[in-house]
Amino acid sequence: MIRNAMLALLATAMLPVTVASAQEAPYTEGPATNVSYIRTKPGMFDAYMNWVATERRALMDGQVKAGVILGYRIYSVLPRSPQDADVILTVTYKNMAAFDGLEERVEAVGKTIWATRQKANEAAIKREDMRTVLGEQMIRELVLK
Repeated sequence: MIRNAMLALLATAMLPVTVASAQEAPYTEGPATNVSYIRTKPGMFDAYMNWVATERRALMDGQVKAGVILGYRIYSVLPRSPQDADVILTVTYKNMAAFDGLEERVEAVGKTIWATRQKANEAAIKREDMRTVLGEQMIRELVLK
């Protein structure tokens, strides 16, 4: 009898979850955006922004043209402390499925800018002299119905 009472209690407790999951969500899942938080090294803001305006821009524009990404943005931020970002970079993808095989598609576009992987690595080293990546975050837009 105790067993039956426990089963009835468990079934009753699960009822709202079943009803709630059967209801339609008031949103659809939209584009996914990768957000990078960057802190330029002292005296390197203009040099870094020059790199962003040339090499990074060429790479991002190539990815837009190839359909790899929907778009990208650059934001200047007034840091609240020395540990805060002063630049935020975003890259927007159609959806989370866009990340499947992403490396190969990005590398194909990158070859138009840097002829070899060695040139790409040299560019990465040069970039590291100008800034520090404080972190990255993946966010997803929820489009209300």
